[in-house]
Amino acid sequence: MARPLFLLALLATALAATSTLGRRGGLLGGWSPVPDVNDAHVQELGGWAVAQHPSLANDGLLFRRVTRGEQQVVSGMNYRLLVVAADGSGKSVIYLAQIYEHWSGTRKLTSFKPAAGG
Repeated sequence: MARPLFLLALLATALAATSTLGRRGGLLGGWSPVPDVNDAHVQELGGWAVAQHPSLANDGLLFRRVTRGEQQVVSGMNYRLLVVAADGSGKSVIYLAQIYEHWSGTRKLTSFKPAAGG
């Protein structure tokens, strides 16, 4: 009888450990700051987000840089990035881009809108 209880406790411990740690060390389901917004992957995600939004890309919006971001470990990674882009006149505009990136590398732009106060 003690063996099934031991196995159950071992399973519970393993599940607790795997459910709290994500691929990049974040808390599963919780948002945390992007450790390095200057990372090439993060900057590339920002440029990709600008290019994916057809009405803005067609208006001549050009990606400049990601200035800040948060990430959330799910069955991949959600990102909330503050993206600076230049409009057709060259004026900087700040957008909030939300991107889902699956572990396989597939991506989806889930939201792209002007940042509040930006």
